[in-house]
Amino acid sequence: MAYADLRQFIKVLEESGQLMTISASVSAELEIAEITDKVSKSKDGSNKALLFTNVKGYDMPVLINTFGSMQRMCMALEVEKLDEIGARIKQLVKPKVPETFLEKLALLPTLVELGKFPPKLTHTPAPCQEVVITDPSAAMLHKLPIITCWPEDAGPFVTFGTVITRDPKTGIRNLGIYRLQKYGNTQTGMHWHKHHDGARHYEEQRRMAEQEDKRSGKISEPPNYGTIFAPPPSITGSQASPLQSQRSGAMHQFNPAPVMVNFDAPKNSGTNKLEVAVALGCDPAVTYAASAPLPPDIDELLFAGFLRQSPVKLVKCKTVDLEVPATAEIILEGYVDQSELKEEGPFGDHTGFYSLAGMFPIFHVTAVTHRYNPIYQTIIVGKPPQEDCYLGKATERIFLPLVQLLVPEIIDMNLPWEGVFHNCVILSIDKRFPGHARKVMSAVWGLGQLMFSKFIIVVDKDVDVHNLSEVALNVFGNTDPRRDTMFVDGPLDILDHSCPMLGYGSKVGIDATRKWKAEGFERDWPKPLEMTAEIQQLVASRWSEYGFN
Repeated sequence: MAYADLRQFIKVLEESGQLMTISASVSAELEIAEITDKVSKSKDGSNKALLFTNVKGYDMPVLINTFGSMQRMCMALEVEKLDEIGARIKQLVKPKVPETFLEKLALLPTLVELGKFPPKLTHTPAPCQEVVITDPSAAMLHKLPIITCWPEDAGPFVTFGTVITRDPKTGIRNLGIYRLQKYGNTQTGMHWHKHHDGARHYEEQRRMAEQEDKRSGKISEPPNYGTIFAPPPSITGSQASPLQSQRSGAMHQFNPAPVMVNFDAPKNSGTNKLEVAVALGCDPAVTYAASAPLPPDIDELLFAGFLRQSPVKLVKCKTVDLEVPATAEIILEGYVDQSELKEEGPFGDHTGFYSLAGMFPIFHVTAVTHRYNPIYQTIIVGKPPQEDCYLGKATERIFLPLVQLLVPEIIDMNLPWEGVFHNCVILSIDKRFPGHARKVMSAVWGLGQLMFSKFIIVVDKDVDVHNLSEVALNVFGNTDPRRDTMFVDGPLDILDHSCPMLGYGSKVGIDATRKWKAEGFERDWPKPLEMTAEIQQLVASRWSEYGFN
């Protein structure tokens, strides 16, 4: 049974002992983040979802660390193991072709199930619109307990908002989780990376605006919008951000850099604005789906319906032409304008380092709608383990069958959270021909967001990729550095601070499989140490007789 909303999931967490309610007065500036960081890394059983009910200066509780364990991640998606979802996906994308009449009948339930997934628009009053605020002189963003996570952050950030846009060319909807730096009561930054679909929609809207203005004669040449999503000129090498030097005293006394406006850009065409909605506190399936690396033309709300086995209910926004999850806690409505960029960041990121400041679009809030007595759901990221680690692990297990569909020789995959899910991929393969590991590396570098993989380690199928000690033993023992490493250049994640150019640098594949004579290895490859099955069974059966528990 799908969760009706976030509140129902909170109730389940509470009943299962996975929620801790904190009534002590706490600050949204650093204190909530420090508490959560300690809890997420605890090993004494205190790692629970946290509900802060007494946040200084706000009349709204804060929910955090909601998905911060494998148990809670499985509870969120209503499975015993995350691989169950992967198995369901595999059945859909690679079903057995029915040969008999009975097999055809057995396939009907699967075909009927597919019809249950698409989201449905509701015309009845929606919970997320029980309160509607459109007056910018009223408290809009100021009423939300937006947290400041790390000491050198440029200010408070909305960190767990489901950002909804529509491709201006195709009309296809996209959901993604992008951070929003609060600039004021009605403005935030919009941290879109150029590789992500939200930024693609933004860029498509810009191109359409240029074409429209050229047709209307407003401009003869496309205006110079500058480099979008690049560090500002003031930041070079180890120089501190101007934001850092301008901040003093209290955390909120920061002075963001002036808005970068392209004064040659058209001012009144009306086509240079991309409408955006941000949903906060959705049901767990919607929130996870927004984080999933789906292909560009797959609606995340369709995928959420698949996960929850029930369609997601949507409602029309009040001030923009978008639909949002009807049972969300809070909705931010607004737009970004192609002619405006503003310095955003720095921000303590999931890499364990601060992302440097850069120029990003401004999100103008035109309305805030919410439920009565809303709950503000947020997240902090930083050195693992954090809540995002378990969202990433869910993606690893759920999407493995799709990776195997395209690269069938892959047996298993591990994205260790120390690699923040784009710096390192460990694969075991069924090696069948010389150079097979290199073929797999090349294939993986061509698969969606796996293209960002800075290190790919390939081992044989009998190696447990989730046992990092076993992986290390094979890497250190089975490789000749000159022979078994393959370097390539290509796109890297925007958050990779080590690459020589933003989003572009070198990557390496390490072939830690056993080498064959056909690969030029003329020596004998030694057998790995392994006890006989008979002795293993004998010792296991007599274990207590030896005096062990």
